[in-house]
Amino acid sequence: MSAPQGYSATQIVLHWLVAGLILFQLVFGEAMSTAWRAVRRDMAPDMTLAVWAHIIAGIAVLVFALWRLQLRATRGAPDAPADTALMMAAATWGHRALYAVMLLTPITGLLAWYGGVVEAGEVHEWFKPVIIVLVAGHVLAALYHQFIRKDGLLVRMKRPLD
Repeated sequence: MSAPQGYSATQIVLHWLVAGLILFQLVFGEAMSTAWRAVRRDMAPDMTLAVWAHIIAGIAVLVFALWRLQLRATRGAPDAPADTALMMAAATWGHRALYAVMLLTPITGLLAWYGGVVEAGEVHEWFKPVIIVLVAGHVLAALYHQFIRKDGLLVRMKRPLD
């Protein structure tokens, strides 16, 4: 299969939906932390709208990430711009890490919340700084391509090119 010139409309929408959901989780996740602390103390958690929103948004991230991977496997993704071997490796491993975190974070959260696996909850909380670093690297790389390299990479995630 030859690589497409750009991402499909569905891939672009899913990308920005997941980005928005992850940002939401990072900004409004404290209510879930409070609820989790209550569970850890064998107390009933306060099931606020924010707690439910965290659970639903986390499940949505998982579903949308799986959908994105399925689309990537069946439709493909555009080739990365020609760069140094180090930058290609960073892009490859950075995307793999982002996908791993988009899958593992909601899975560990669900295992902790619904399965009572305390260790999964600890791993889930550990992912927050990892996500922040990976997303920051992703954004910085996109800005580098947009403003330094000026190679049009960012356009691929703004509108379909095929």
